[in-house]
Amino acid sequence: MSTGRFTLPSEENFAEKTKELAELWGADAIRNSDGTHLDEDVLALGKKIYSAYFPTRAHNEWITLHMDETPQVYLLTDRILAESDAVDVPLMDGFFEEQLKPNRDADPHRYWEVVDRTTGEVVPPEQWTLDAGEDTVHVTAAVPMHEYTVSFLAYIIWDPVEMYNHLTNDWGDKEHEIPFDIYHPATRKFVFDTFARWLKDSPQTDVVRFTTFFYQFTLLFDAKRREKVVDWFGCACTVSPRALDDFEKEYGYRLRPEDFVDGGAYNSAWRVPRKAQRDWIDFLSGFVRKNVKQLADMSHAAGKEAMMFLGDQWIGTEPYKDGFDELGLDAVVGSIGDGTTTRMIADIPGVKYTEGRFLPYFFPDTFYEGNDPSIEGLDNWRKARRAILRSPISRMGYGGYLSLAAKFPKFVDTVTHIADEFRDIHDRTNDVAAEGELNVAILNSWGRMRSWMAFTVAHALPNKQTYSYYGILESLSGMRVNVRFVSFDDILEHGVDPDVDVIINGGPVDTAFTGGDVWANPKLVETLRAWVRDGGALVGVGEPSSL
Repeated sequence: MSTGRFTLPSEENFAEKTKELAELWGADAIRNSDGTHLDEDVLALGKKIYSAYFPTRAHNEWITLHMDETPQVYLLTDRILAESDAVDVPLMDGFFEEQLKPNRDADPHRYWEVVDRTTGEVVPPEQWTLDAGEDTVHVTAAVPMHEYTVSFLAYIIWDPVEMYNHLTNDWGDKEHEIPFDIYHPATRKFVFDTFARWLKDSPQTDVVRFTTFFYQFTLLFDAKRREKVVDWFGCACTVSPRALDDFEKEYGYRLRPEDFVDGGAYNSAWRVPRKAQRDWIDFLSGFVRKNVKQLADMSHAAGKEAMMFLGDQWIGTEPYKDGFDELGLDAVVGSIGDGTTTRMIADIPGVKYTEGRFLPYFFPDTFYEGNDPSIEGLDNWRKARRAILRSPISRMGYGGYLSLAAKFPKFVDTVTHIADEFRDIHDRTNDVAAEGELNVAILNSWGRMRSWMAFTVAHALPNKQTYSYYGILESLSGMRVNVRFVSFDDILEHGVDPDVDVIINGGPVDTAFTGGDVWANPKLVETLRAWVRDGGALVGVGEPSSL
């Protein structure tokens, strides 16, 4: 049996079994999970200690006094048909009221928008009023048989990830954790002051595992507690009147609510990105990264490593966007769902090491009587293993509640095998990636900024509408090829790199991955035709030539 490169989750009142499994799995680090703490006996085992840290939740004593400083999101109502010259549009139909609450504090006529969806025209503010008591917008001078929507700001009053864990693990009457938005100066000061105190009070912590930073990817639930809108790249949950006003000052134009709700698509990564969307990503990333660097610097000053979890509140960090290596983060950890997500984490530049959290999570939705979690564990490992040979991820581990996993001896044996094999790969390869025989470029609207992230909807979760395209990346993740990601702008500005052998452009019609109207640009067509004539291979999958 080998040891090392393995991070083990633990929890309260589970020290003896933690010690036993740490030895069995060769763990050299121990971490706590959401809602758990480590016992003194576990801290005394001499392992490296990871502590999960949530910068923008778990402090209801602060945010309950500042409920206008929670994160906000633009929501789009259902389309309501006008049958006369007046129509009422209810705001919260279809949304989860324990998660979301309309913002009645900021002037709705400045920050909201009513749209006649039949014509696409914005309804003048003097033709609608908000009934705050009923959370309904009354529209006058409506056109009969036209459909109307309201795009409105809403507070996020239950942290979406804590909510997911709460519902999945049946935490009952446990207090809901309310998130907060550091764009507001008072809350930002509270966050950094609180972190400074935590660092002083946590001498046992070796690695601060930020889970994650400030803004949650788009994760909105319906009235039946089901996912209504999910986009692992979505920036919908990042707005506030203050940020919108600052954006206007910096960029010289004002964003519309429609720039966020996007007709109900909420700027999905599949949409061909527009200028407003790209500008908001740049604006948001600049703010987020500045504050991430401050957290990393504080961690280092306290003698601790700073690790980012690639998930949850990761929005605005953009690990493949220029400048990520300047944040000072020591490591990135993320959930490993398959070969693609393995590469997504392993290929991140500018950190000292990367770590994968393998599946399944030790949650009761998998670890229940009669189920065999080892089946998912082996399937997950086999998918990841081939990608690890192409781009070695430094460390592995699991998440969730160890007491659940310990009840399944077959699963315990499976993890023992996986951990030994993971270390054996590193011993045999000396952490050197296998060289590819071809250079393959994935061409889409996003390019390098979303390396190994193309075609994803929810992190590593299958989607029947996208699996054929996602399968392109999954195949490439372990093939003997060198993969890079390029954008249409890259081709238009710089041409095709001379060492590229194959370009793949794939996806459905009129999406970010096939490019939409970009193919009407003759320079793009000329450049690629000339490159093919000189021996390059252009592969189209789906509807890339649909324009």
